[in-house]
Amino acid sequence: ILMVDEKGKNMKCLTFFLMLPETVKNRSKKSSKKGNSSSSSSSKLPPVCYEIITLKTKKKKKMAADIFPRKKPANTNTTAVQQYHQQNLNNNNTIPAPNWQGLYPTIRERNAVMFNNDLMADVHFVVGPPGGTQRLPGHKYVLAVGSSVFHAMFYGELAEDKDEIRIPDVEPAAFLAMLKYIYCDEIDLAADTVLATLYAAKKYIVPHLARACVNFLETSLSAKNACVLLSQSCLFEEPDLTQRCWEVIDAQAELALKSEGFCDIDFQTLESILRRETLNAKEIVIFEAALNWAEVECQRQELTATIENKRKVLGKALYLIRIPTMALDDFANGAAQSGILTLNETNDIFLWYTAAKKPELQFVSKPRKGLVPQRCHRFQSCAYRSNQWRYRGRCDSIQFAVDKRVFIAGFGLYGSSCGSAEYSAKIELKRQGVILGQNLSKYFSDGSSNTFPVWFEYPVQIEPDTFYTASVILDGNELSYFGQEGMTEVQCGKVTVQFQCSSDSTNGTGVQGGQIPELIFYA
Repeated sequence: ILMVDEKGKNMKCLTFFLMLPETVKNRSKKSSKKGNSSSSSSSKLPPVCYEIITLKTKKKKKMAADIFPRKKPANTNTTAVQQYHQQNLNNNNTIPAPNWQGLYPTIRERNAVMFNNDLMADVHFVVGPPGGTQRLPGHKYVLAVGSSVFHAMFYGELAEDKDEIRIPDVEPAAFLAMLKYIYCDEIDLAADTVLATLYAAKKYIVPHLARACVNFLETSLSAKNACVLLSQSCLFEEPDLTQRCWEVIDAQAELALKSEGFCDIDFQTLESILRRETLNAKEIVIFEAALNWAEVECQRQELTATIENKRKVLGKALYLIRIPTMALDDFANGAAQSGILTLNETNDIFLWYTAAKKPELQFVSKPRKGLVPQRCHRFQSCAYRSNQWRYRGRCDSIQFAVDKRVFIAGFGLYGSSCGSAEYSAKIELKRQGVILGQNLSKYFSDGSSNTFPVWFEYPVQIEPDTFYTASVILDGNELSYFGQEGMTEVQCGKVTVQFQCSSDSTNGTGVQGGQIPELIFYA
């Protein structure tokens, strides 16, 4: 029998010799004449024997993936494969075809079929808290290969032979995400389950999945979730993620403190935030955020949200709020009338503002340092001419990109070249046409060639290696200075900024010259 491959080339040749019974008798007679001891065994030769002759080839041996490269299979196979994948998700796996292995050319794909599959499962997990459990199948060998914890659980010295294992502290969706990584070598993360998946990966010591979860969190980090992620990163002992969270909280402190996630943090994280020296926020905003947290904490402790209970749950953390550093108006109209302070505390703080001999306070009276803004100046010189630079409601714009995450706080703009003047400025920051931040304000220039800062309401987070568009529309009667000898790349501290022309610019600003001489940012 000649075996050929799918291309018609010889693979192996099987030659069969059929021994008739008469031939067997003749061979046994000849062997008996020899009179040796092997006659008895020779007479029992099998009627059929075969020989395998392998054809010689100079080609190297190929793996299954090389012989059957990944390509779109026929419609019937595609339907079957998709059906199995859907069954894996639904935990309702029954393999109808006896040769299902033939649908998958590699061991990785065949192993992936076993994900969330009852076929050959030798252990089951009941995952989730009471009332929200899900029963998931597993295969001890696959799990032990993917996790040292599972190896110790099933094959260690203290292994227990249980058919069902309860895991109440892990969410089913997170456990499934971990199993998918172990079985399929695929990482499937979602924003609403990534923290739970990180917990599962840490618990069962699956470090590569844990690293992927941290990277996902760092990428999706913003002022809205920074406080919650700070709390979780400390719990999971992820110092890099913790540092990233602090960078966002420091630069966008007011947004972070006003977010819903701030009220979900634990008391220890609250103390660390209130103690933070570099918070870039007004103290009245910090005070109001602490009161909002106290109200939610009362609900968690099943307490009525009265003034007394709010102060009770805040405890000593109240004195970490630097109330004496507030503006007097903020204190008089806010903290003093909140009811959270005692009458003596309110009187002493008023005396702190007004009296020459200041009383001793339990509150910290030293202002926070905040963050020092950095300035990236893109021109080497500036000038003015008798017919430039005029503004008629047209846009000056430039594009820029950075190599590290920064937070744009505002722009530095030129002023009048003909003496003192006031300008109205509408500043805007966009990414791919989407407005990320804008503000309308006025600034006064003194006639010098200095730049004058114009700020956004809140600093805008800028991701690395992506071009953003900075724009300004100035309104003023006087001519102004303009920049010359522009640079396409500027090194500002540890941050490298690249500039390129913007199609939004309709008033002459470009890389070589024009307006928007400075980017003001936190890094």
